[in-house]
Amino acid sequence: MTDPEPYFAIPTHRLRDVGAAIRDYDEHFWRNGHSVQMIVFDDSTQANVDKYLPDFKQTRTRSELFYVGPREKEEFISYVNSRLRNKRLEPLVKNIFRPSYGGNRNFSLMYSLGGLLVSADDDMRPYSLMEESPESLEDHEISRGRLHKLGQNGYVRKSFDIMSAFLDVLGKPAAEVPDNYERGENLIDSAMELETNSSKGFSSENTIFLEPGPIQQDAIVKVAQTFRSGTNDIDAIDFVEMFLQDENQTSPEDLNDIYILVNFRPAITNCNWRMDCGVAGYDNTFGLPPFFPTRLRFEDYIYRLWIQQRGMVSAHVDAAQHHTKSNYMRNPPASEILNEEIANLLKKKINSSISCRDELGITFDYSGEVTAQDAEMILGKITNLHQRALQAAEAAKTQGRADSLRMFSANLEKAFYGFESDFFQHNLVRIVDDAIGVIKSTLELWPTLVEICYFQKLRHGLPMKRISGGDR
Repeated sequence: MTDPEPYFAIPTHRLRDVGAAIRDYDEHFWRNGHSVQMIVFDDSTQANVDKYLPDFKQTRTRSELFYVGPREKEEFISYVNSRLRNKRLEPLVKNIFRPSYGGNRNFSLMYSLGGLLVSADDDMRPYSLMEESPESLEDHEISRGRLHKLGQNGYVRKSFDIMSAFLDVLGKPAAEVPDNYERGENLIDSAMELETNSSKGFSSENTIFLEPGPIQQDAIVKVAQTFRSGTNDIDAIDFVEMFLQDENQTSPEDLNDIYILVNFRPAITNCNWRMDCGVAGYDNTFGLPPFFPTRLRFEDYIYRLWIQQRGMVSAHVDAAQHHTKSNYMRNPPASEILNEEIANLLKKKINSSISCRDELGITFDYSGEVTAQDAEMILGKITNLHQRALQAAEAAKTQGRADSLRMFSANLEKAFYGFESDFFQHNLVRIVDDAIGVIKSTLELWPTLVEICYFQKLRHGLPMKRISGGDR
């Protein structure tokens, strides 16, 4: 039996900048002796494709590089619909693969069927920033990191063989995972709430501990990820907290605190509440669950729930990457905070109603109800933040900082519907109902789509444009 083929995917909606990430990863793979099929999955508008694709086509790589953009996606969806032969399902298929974080990643799952998928966001880079003098980790401590000012001395750039780190574990039974891996039940982050993986509040340092527990030796590593420096996947509200606490900062976009790894060690766990799809790898040999096709930025939460079943384990591998946090085409902080608050509500509702997990998905009973109490809990938290921002504006030492704080406050009030409880709940119900409806329908149709795409990929391949490969 041959080993599954590895794929490297970058989902993006920023075609202008993705070439830089491709070049960095291609160079990294070549220096470490890997030749990997690289695929860019692009959610850009056709106007931006027309504008930036000519430049992207000039990208030269040693590994094969392919592009899947709006035209290729349209061809893919047309093929799937022709096989389903059901006009009523066409809007659902479009929603499953619609431009969104989850929709774009669902393309990467279909194109890597039968293989191993390693994925990185377009603002990730194949190195990590680590303190010059690593500290020893405590018993059961897996990772430690802290915030530094950008340009501050005391840390260095380190590179790890990322692809080998993933290939060491993905698709392997726990018994074959290298001996230097710690083993336990799940990871607990000192700065993150376990159920939703949302922040417990702004913290300048965090540690990740492994909760002890037995690992089933024949359980397969289905999901893995590297550690990362840069932002450590903190919430948008934490960026605002950093801004509020640093009186020398003029704008939230100018924050220069950077998360530096102190030390880390690899681990495998039965559960993985610290899933970070921006630096993740997946055993896609026989298919995987769909990402939630939502714009609410919790597309990967399904994997945190799905991996909690017998016969599967997840891994934090012996490597780290860096998040450069591009502000290009990024939503303003107020919009991101609304996104995260709704996502956290849905995470709790879905998790509390899980009734089944299987090979290609999960089943949950929550159908989208939102109570007045749900809405009030969110508004109470956000109105408190709003008042603190206004108070900080009054105390600001510069006019620029005061203006930024007032603008953020105004945007926050607008994003949360003027803090009017009835209006906010009305819109919250609408957003939640739409998201849950699409998610449930996606889970029902997904196994059929996997079957259709698996055989088409084997026979004729799926639509994509070859950009480069082996010719640099």
